[in-house]
Amino acid sequence: MNLFVVGLSYKTAPVEVREKLAVQASRLRCHGCRLKLAGNLQEVVVVSTCNRVEIYGVASQVARPLEKLFETLSSVELDYRPYVYIRHGRAAVEHLFTVAGGLDSLVIGETEITGQVKQAYQTAQEFGLTGKITNRLFQTALQTAKEIRTRTGIGRGSTSVGSVAVDLAERIFDSDLSKKTVMIIGAGKMGEACVKHLSKKGVRSVLVSNRSPEKAVNLATAFGGEAIPHDQCLQGVARADIVVTSTGSPQTILHKAELATVMTARRNQPLFLIDIAVPRDIDTNVQELPNVYLYNVDHLENIVRENVKNREHELVRSQEIINERATALLARFSGPPPKRESAPDCILAGVPA
Repeated sequence: MNLFVVGLSYKTAPVEVREKLAVQASRLRCHGCRLKLAGNLQEVVVVSTCNRVEIYGVASQVARPLEKLFETLSSVELDYRPYVYIRHGRAAVEHLFTVAGGLDSLVIGETEITGQVKQAYQTAQEFGLTGKITNRLFQTALQTAKEIRTRTGIGRGSTSVGSVAVDLAERIFDSDLSKKTVMIIGAGKMGEACVKHLSKKGVRSVLVSNRSPEKAVNLATAFGGEAIPHDQCLQGVARADIVVTSTGSPQTILHKAELATVMTARRNQPLFLIDIAVPRDIDTNVQELPNVYLYNVDHLENIVRENVKNREHELVRSQEIINERATALLARFSGPPPKRESAPDCILAGVPA
């Protein structure tokens, strides 16, 4: 019985590649079923976030090269092999524990990823895509993530893409956001994280727009902001100094021609756009417009590097927890695991289907 993960992340693939494979939460079930059939898999869980797309699978015999599984997720013809990593057995177990604990994220220690992993697992379980191995694997991964948060300080400081986006906004305006107008497009978890951190930074003018007006109103009201109707989104952009987008739209929502009109209305005052969505919300060619500055999720990396330096000790402690939990899980599967120095990527054997 082979346990594996095949994936790509911000470490191996730029956002323009990741967005071609991103799976919306509502499509996790459909893609999981297709992957199970295409790969002759006995168990499968698909994890898709702004930073990664990963397939966790169990199979007695893999019907095709593992990297080919990505062809099932996208209709776009692209050679994904240069971006893909594959891990088996213990290495796959430790990788998931690292991901769920926020240690492999762009923002080290982020909290959103644990919820995303949980959602991916529960969706797969609900529709019969998991089994004995993946059930234990993901349940233990979530327990390990909780333990890391409890026993270490890995989650201190900026711990989400949304909070780092606000850090970037601070740098743009030399730490003074109090007199700036910030617009959030997308009232999901990342949008909410942005508004929370903006509030802590003293921002007094926050605009929120969302396709679902109720969510926009609730988020804006909670933080003393203003909800902008979805069909008036561009009018809101014209009033803002910084626009942060984090929608779940599969298509771009802001285009060059529209923003050209906006820039005319705002007399060409500088407009900073921070696109933290995957797939991206904003066409890249908008930065061709004078005084329009566009940043995407990959541009946050410099801020993230500073956070990593401050957490190196916590990373060591977190890795110790992961090693302990991985060893215990493998022991439950198939007895004492092989010595890691002789088989770092061991394959689980002798586990009944």
